[in-house]
Amino acid sequence: MAYVNNIRMFVRVYELGSMSAAARDQRTSPAVASARIAELERHLGVRLFNRTTRALHPTEHGRMFYDGARGILDAIDEAEGTVMEATQSPRGTIYVAAPLHLGRQIIAPAVIRFRQMYPDIDIRLRLSDRVVDVTAEGLDLAFHLGPLTDSDLKVRMIADCPRLLVAAPAYIEARGMPEGGADLIRQRHACLNLRFPGAQEFQWTLQTADGPRRFEITGPLECDDGDVLTGWALAGLGIVLKPRFEIAAHLTSGALVPVATNEPPYPAQLACLSPSRKHRDPKVRLFADYMVDTCRAALSEN
Repeated sequence: MAYVNNIRMFVRVYELGSMSAAARDQRTSPAVASARIAELERHLGVRLFNRTTRALHPTEHGRMFYDGARGILDAIDEAEGTVMEATQSPRGTIYVAAPLHLGRQIIAPAVIRFRQMYPDIDIRLRLSDRVVDVTAEGLDLAFHLGPLTDSDLKVRMIADCPRLLVAAPAYIEARGMPEGGADLIRQRHACLNLRFPGAQEFQWTLQTADGPRRFEITGPLECDDGDVLTGWALAGLGIVLKPRFEIAAHLTSGALVPVATNEPPYPAQLACLSPSRKHRDPKVRLFADYMVDTCRAALSEN
């Protein structure tokens, strides 16, 4: 078991590119992580990483060892999952990521019910509106809301989520009602944009009479948390692009109203993503099935 733990630590250091990040991921200290890597290097008789004060990079031997090490861990996880499925006692840890609002509103409450049914399955839930790297971050599942890019991930479509451009009535009274995308630009409306490190999106794609058109929007406020943008819109600070399910209550109360309705946004795709190797894991399939059904039921109500 100690050797397997050393291999698991090596894989996470390799994938995360940091001893301290891998230690946090494995719920231990950097000193323990370093000791495990050193023990593995002594066993193999080679250096697996080149270390400097600022960076850590795999050696050629480290790169050669990674593929085999990753395969060993996948085989162990699959074997354990098969036994647990046969004995109907699923156990283990699942690493999951989801957008902030979806995670708070739907995923997190559903975890409570899931744990009541399967108390031996631990959930590590990470919420962020940024785009996550499922493989590099060692995730078993990620719920993704937005355009999908080509990848080797297993994609399970959940639903198309209608989206709206909305603003507070006070904002419309002060700045006027835009009818379409061109008005957003011409009338210099304050557009509240979702931005995070590495993001390059300053455009909203709207449905026009001539088909999809991208409008380069601007505004004084940006944030990497979609719920903060909703709060700013409620305060009358600008126009925000939101999935309907996130703002359904505000639409019902009249606190937010649709704008630019002649050229609405396209729906956003909600999907469940997982590495192909993880899709075979019984506990991951079990969790994915439960959450996909839960999301579909919740979204159908909005």
